Amino acid sequence: MALMPETAAAMEGSARSLPADEAIAADAQALSEQLKSMRERLFPPAARKTLRGFTSGEAAKLVGVSDGYLRQLSIAGEGPQPEVGAGGRRHYSLTDINALRAHLAEQARAKGNAARARSYRAWRDPAKGEHLQVIAITNFKGGSGKTTSAVHLAQYLALTGHRVLAVDLDPQASLSALFGYQPELDLTANDTLYGAIRYDNEVRPLSSVIRKTYFDGLDLVPGNLELQEFEHTTPRALADRHNGGDAGPLFFARVERALASVADDYDVVVIDCPPQLGYLTLSALCASTSVIVTVHPQMLDVASMNQFLFMTSDLLGVVREAGGELNFDFLRYLVTRFEPNDGPQAQIVGFMRSLFGDRVLTSAMVKSTAISDAGLTKQTLYEIGRENFTRATYDRALESLNAVNGEITSLIHSAWGR
Repeated sequence: MALMPETAAAMEGSARSLPADEAIAADAQALSEQLKSMRERLFPPAARKTLRGFTSGEAAKLVGVSDGYLRQLSIAGEGPQPEVGAGGRRHYSLTDINALRAHLAEQARAKGNAARARSYRAWRDPAKGEHLQVIAITNFKGGSGKTTSAVHLAQYLALTGHRVLAVDLDPQASLSALFGYQPELDLTANDTLYGAIRYDNEVRPLSSVIRKTYFDGLDLVPGNLELQEFEHTTPRALADRHNGGDAGPLFFARVERALASVADDYDVVVIDCPPQLGYLTLSALCASTSVIVTVHPQMLDVASMNQFLFMTSDLLGVVREAGGELNFDFLRYLVTRFEPNDGPQAQIVGFMRSLFGDRVLTSAMVKSTAISDAGLTKQTLYEIGRENFTRATYDRALESLNAVNGEITSLIHSAWGR
C-alpha cells in the first residue's frame, strides 16, 4: 500500500524525534501490520494459504498414468473421486492424488508387481536400507537463491509422492513466509527448531513443533528470530561442559537427534540454512546426509563461495575431531538465477564445471520473472497457475525447476540404491 507524501513526511519527522531503537521498532510494527493486512486480503477468510486443484491432465502426469486411464478409474468409481466442475472438467486436490497413488500401489502389490507399486508411491523402505535423506541447502552469501531453491525442492518432492519435512533454520524466516506464516504473529516461544535443540529444561519434542501445511505430505518446522538464541547459548553450554557440566549432546549432534525422533514419518528433510556459518549451520550440516550449495554465477559470488568452503572445511574438521560423523551421500553445487544468454555468467558456469566436474548439477535454476512475480503474493511456481503468466515464460521457468529438482530426486533415489 503506497503512502501519501505528507504521511511519509510525517512519519519521517516522527522517526527523527525518537531514539534509534524505538524508531526501528516503530518501522517494524508498521511493516508487520501492513504484511498482516496484505495476507488477509490475499488469503481470506482465515488468512491461511491453500493449494490450487490440479486438472485431470496434471494429476495423471503426477501419478504417472494417462489421462484416459484416470478417467476410466473415475467412471468405475475406483479410488478418490475428483471434483467435477463446469463442462465436466475434473479437478483433483493433492490429497486426492496421493490417495490415488496409494490405491494404485495397493493394486500393483496385489498383482505381485512390487516395482510398479514403488513407481506409484515413492516412500522409502527402511527394510531395504533406505535411510532418511536430510538435505541442507546452504551458502553464507545472501541472494544466492537458497530459500527459493529449498521451497521448490520441498514442494516438488511432495508433488512426486514423497513425505517431506521442510525445516526453516534461518532466523529471517523467509521459508516460513512462503508457507503463509508471519513469524511475529503466528509463532510464540519454542515454536521453532530451537525448542527441540535447546540446552535447558524447556526443550520440547520436535513432533510438537512440526506443523502441517496446505501441501499434502509436506510438513514444516517454522523459523523466527528465536533461532538466533542457539548461537548465544551454545558457547555457554560448551563452557559449562569444559567446567564439568553436562547439557546433553554437543551442539553438532542436536539437530540430528531431533530429526531422528521423527524419522519414521518422512522420506526427505529439506533444511533451509541461515546465510552464515554459525552453530546452527554447522549442526545442520552434521545432521545432513547430502548438501546443496547454491551459487549465483557472478565472480564476487564465486569468490564468496570460495571463502565459505574454506571456513566450512576448517570448522567441520574441528567437529570431526570432536567425534562428529561427516559422510555425505552427495555434495552438489546448484547454479541459481542463471541467465543463459549472459556471456560472463556462461563463462563462470563453464569455469565451475571444469573445476568441480559432476559436482555441479547439470541443470541450473534460470532467472525468471515468473518466479519473482509469484513471490509477490508469497507463492511458488508450483502453487500458482499457468494462466497467470505468458505461456512461454511460465513453461521455461517450470522446465528449469523440474529439471533441477528431478536431478536432485534422482540423486536421492541413487543414495537409496534404486
